[in-house]
Amino acid sequence: MAGPASKQWRILKRETGFDGFFKLYKYSIQHELFSGGWSRTIEREILHRGHAVAVLPYDPVSDTTLLIEQFRPGAMHGEGSPWLLECIAGMVEEDESEAEVARREAKEEANIEIADIHYMTTYYPSPGGSTETISVYWANADLSGVGGVHGLPTEGEDIRSFVVPFEEALSMVQDQRINNSLGIISLLWFRTIREQIQADL
Repeated sequence: MAGPASKQWRILKRETGFDGFFKLYKYSIQHELFSGGWSRTIEREILHRGHAVAVLPYDPVSDTTLLIEQFRPGAMHGEGSPWLLECIAGMVEEDESEAEVARREAKEEANIEIADIHYMTTYYPSPGGSTETISVYWANADLSGVGGVHGLPTEGEDIRSFVVPFEEALSMVQDQRINNSLGIISLLWFRTIREQIQADL
């Protein structure tokens, strides 16, 4: 199967729409067409969101994983609860490595220490309107006695961490208790890795 197209694009103009916690720019762009030639000028508002790192802790001895639950304003207008079941994640800050982000967020959001970190994938959660990319990792962790409410009050965080059997986490994806892309991608990607880990025990 062919990979992504190798074509050209050009930015004709960029205007600042908002410059705050998020940055929003209005672009006038053109790109090459599959049929040849160039597209008409397209105007799009693009949210510049930065790069995030997520980590899924896994305890191979108990075959459990750790999830978090927190309030998400973007989910307030949906049919379900705006308290979402997710994976540990955070934004990369200046001069910070992805591994450092994973360790920092694991401590802040779940009060756990992780060292053995493994890369899974990087993806765009919403490329139609956002520049954000998310790199996903998993980590070996001792999850015995782990859980509770954590987060940084200075950042308005109120995060519940809890440990569940991995099969139950998968069932949360299947019945849509986990309904965000990060949680779904992390757990389904790790599913095949976990099978090999368990086979090697």
